[in-house]
Amino acid sequence: MSREEREDIKGTVIHLEDLVAYQQGSIASRMIINTKAGNITIFSFDEGEGISEHTAPFDAMVTILDGECDLRLSGVCHPMKGGDSIIMPANAPHALDARTPFKMMLVMIKG
Repeated sequence: MSREEREDIKGTVIHLEDLVAYQQGSIASRMIINTKAGNITIFSFDEGEGISEHTAPFDAMVTILDGECDLRLSGVCHPMKGGDSIIMPANAPHALDARTPFKMMLVMIKG
């Protein structure tokens, strides 16, 4: 999403899950806020797609908008579905695997 497109959605009612479409065999993303303080990105994952284990230098919150995934955080698997959220502490190893096609919102706060 370009800067202009991000500006265009400000002050309007949006449905987060509609901001990014499912794409067969892949992961898609759309950043909707990007500031020095942090960012908000909407992702869609096709079934079987995932993100390998990694860390991030800032706290982050994941909210599942649609579908189901397994989120591993510091070695613990958390089955998640639409409506579930989890806060991932800075530097904690985490990974995601799609059990079904799913969409999520990632909020990262830089501190």
